[in-house]
Amino acid sequence: MAEQVQRRGSDTRERILVLAEEAVLAKGFAATSIEELICAVGITKSGFFYHFRDKTELAKAMMLRYLERDRALLDDLFRRADELDEDPLHGLLIALKFFAEMMAQLPEAHPGCLAASFCYQDQLFNREIRDMNARSMLDWRDRCRARFELIARAYPPREEVDLEALSDMLATMVEGALILGRALRDPTILPRQVLQFRAYVRLLFAPCHPAG
Repeated sequence: MAEQVQRRGSDTRERILVLAEEAVLAKGFAATSIEELICAVGITKSGFFYHFRDKTELAKAMMLRYLERDRALLDDLFRRADELDEDPLHGLLIALKFFAEMMAQLPEAHPGCLAASFCYQDQLFNREIRDMNARSMLDWRDRCRARFELIARAYPPREEVDLEALSDMLATMVEGALILGRALRDPTILPRQVLQFRAYVRLLFAPCHPAG
């Protein structure tokens, strides 16, 4: 019985977070009210406050959930790619292809990025939440840079390249494609941009063969 109650509580908390993320991506955190979430989930106000003390605690839980899902997604993509090819360049190219294919399967344009939405409204959040968001972006930069450093050692780039800027380029490309895809209601923009970045990486690190 206790397990059933705990499971129902966990399910309710997850439903609140899912609906809160949908609302924030659609209209922003400031315009998302506790009252609308209570109505959408079908719980009482005390039921909401059982799970979240206030809107700030809700925002923190949303960010933690987003970061965990994002990290798990990337871990899975790179794990599958590296299992297919241990070469750092080929593994990255495979991972980017997997990512593009996954985005292409969405029925409509990706709804957006919670981390970016929180950045746009960072004045609404306390330092802890802002720092969590910043650390997640720095972690992504460090992770990509480590991969590019491995690639550069195995395949010296054809042109001088700032590997930190190249790492940031992937993040900014994805965020920009999300905005453009949503504005134009074109779900093909993000996967096409990922494939374009993939082609650039392949050309940048392509081995130079002496003229025969």
